[in-house]
Amino acid sequence: MRLRGKSVAITGAAGGIGRSIVERFRAEGARVVGCDIEPGAEIRADISDPAQVERFFREAGAFDILVNNAGIQIEGASHEIDLADFDRVLAVNLRGATLCSLAAIRHFLSRPGGGVILNNSSCAQSIPKPGFLSYSISKGALDNLAKTLALEYADRGIRVNNVAPGAVATPMNSAWKDDPDKRAAVESHIPMGRAATADEIAAVFAFLASDDAAYITGQTLYACGGVTLYADFKENWAS
Repeated sequence: MRLRGKSVAITGAAGGIGRSIVERFRAEGARVVGCDIEPGAEIRADISDPAQVERFFREAGAFDILVNNAGIQIEGASHEIDLADFDRVLAVNLRGATLCSLAAIRHFLSRPGGGVILNNSSCAQSIPKPGFLSYSISKGALDNLAKTLALEYADRGIRVNNVAPGAVATPMNSAWKDDPDKRAAVESHIPMGRAATADEIAAVFAFLASDDAAYITGQTLYACGGVTLYADFKENWAS
């Protein structure tokens, strides 16, 4: 019950990691209000639209923690990328997270107590992901978004951090998670030998949102099963 008495606003709350975060935060005592462009959240909103972001926070009421979870990805060769697809991914993953973060900071500064902002990033913020150019760019930018806001507002009690999952068995990854052969291929690249569950990622968010992480800001916590260790180097082929 580390989050007892806290109020949380979360985007992309209808499914996948977002739904698991909602359930985990409520289990830890928080009041949670979520938005999503899909049915299943309390509020329907497209976070790439400033007017809908404003409405979301107005309807959500006072809150202590923001989780920027909403995100999309569109696959395609970089030299053939459709500009509309490129813009849409950045509009949701980066513009949306920025709009929500700035709204949260204005809210936190309007009353005592500070606040917490958590972004759902990806290993792609530091590892190239060919074929997903717009997604990779958006996640790389989230790293600097978190660091910049964390530094700017650290002395006013506002903490900003990222969680960077690796492969997670969620509907977004249905292309491989429900196919035994494709899933085995994905998991062969993970040092721990398996994909994460959404609940495991939600637990990381709960930690960073809580006072257990009160002295952590401007950081990315990689919850990736060791993907960032570069599994190919487990064998000594380079020396």
